[in-house]
Amino acid sequence: MTRYKAIVSYDGSQYGGWQKQLNTNSIQEEIEKALKTMHKHQVEIVASGRTDAKVHAIAQVFHFDSSMEVKEGHWERALNSLLPKDIRIQKVERVSDEFHARFDAISKRYDFLITNDVLNPFLENYMAKEHHTLDVSYMKDCATVFLGTHDFTSFTSNKIDPRKPREKTITRLDVIEEENCIRLVFEGTGFLRYMVRMISQTLIEAGKHRLTKEDIKQMLEMKDKHACRYKAAPQGLYLVKVNYKGE
Repeated sequence: MTRYKAIVSYDGSQYGGWQKQLNTNSIQEEIEKALKTMHKHQVEIVASGRTDAKVHAIAQVFHFDSSMEVKEGHWERALNSLLPKDIRIQKVERVSDEFHARFDAISKRYDFLITNDVLNPFLENYMAKEHHTLDVSYMKDCATVFLGTHDFTSFTSNKIDPRKPREKTITRLDVIEEENCIRLVFEGTGFLRYMVRMISQTLIEAGKHRLTKEDIKQMLEMKDKHACRYKAAPQGLYLVKVNYKGE
């Protein structure tokens, strides 16, 4: 058996998220279905982490094991011929048997996009729409609250496993004003469920002057899963990159 590392891009608009689940289709299910067609038996894949319904990925990473002899560069062509057009395999490469897409990841980057172009139907699935003009300068100032290592209990799902560590390190949180959107860039060692979306909406509320920097500090310091009631729309979120040691 040979272990392979794969990079996949996908438009999450029509999916219930990465992970297989009942009553909705998922990215994982579609990829495993394609691998099953090739192998004539079930092949499980392991991702760097889950993405939620309607969330997109530019470079999600997963690994799988195969006994098939496939030439370099042919995996991509074979899998893409079997996958829906909104899921595209970018690269497949051999890795050591010890490689693990989830446990070997050392950091990730997520981008969150916000637009004021609320009447544009072509952005509906790809950006969070905001009617208010946001104070970008104040959002940048408030973003510094989240930099460094913190317990992010206040900015995660109520259903999170109590055994899961809540301490994470954010190394970068930029608020960038672009021609047609505001881009929030998150980089860190890892992120809890809904963490990026909850922080994003908190910064949006600050940009509308509905929250102060002090309010946000207090929210973070409370370490209370009920402290933050904000969560941004999923379609503005993109998993951009997963980093591994030695790359």
